[in-house]
Amino acid sequence: MEGFEVRKINLLSQVGFAEVVKESKREGFNFVTRLVHDYESGDNRFSLPGEALYGVFNNDGDLVALGGLNQDPFSKQPTIGRLRRFYVRKRYRRMRIGTFLLEYILSKATTHFQLIVLHTDTKEADKFYVSSGFKRGEELPNSSHFLLLKGNEDSE
Repeated sequence: MEGFEVRKINLLSQVGFAEVVKESKREGFNFVTRLVHDYESGDNRFSLPGEALYGVFNNDGDLVALGGLNQDPFSKQPTIGRLRRFYVRKRYRRMRIGTFLLEYILSKATTHFQLIVLHTDTKEADKFYVSSGFKRGEELPNSSHFLLLKGNEDSE
């Protein structure tokens, strides 16, 4: 996407992340604060095979969105990935930044995972994920949506 770049990030050294946390708190999205807590405590540093935390940066180098991919800790199946802590700063919404980031993460996920799950409880996020090809379903623990990755459709 012109004017934006996705790259892996490390929260312990990421400049500009404090602004993202403040904004997300104002909006009532506590999962970004949980991301920081889990990262600092070592509970989740996105360090297992297939895992990563990604950020989208604008031309000025500002972090405008983030999202992570973990091995699903609830199913404990290494072929199931979980999309986590997906957040787009308010002023960058409706610019396809979320779609750009999601497509990037899913392209990386195909080498490690057969299925991607996530949990959301907002109507806006539900609409976004469904329009991106996810299906609603609570078959797996702590999941509201799932996506069977390309090349794995025959396993249905």
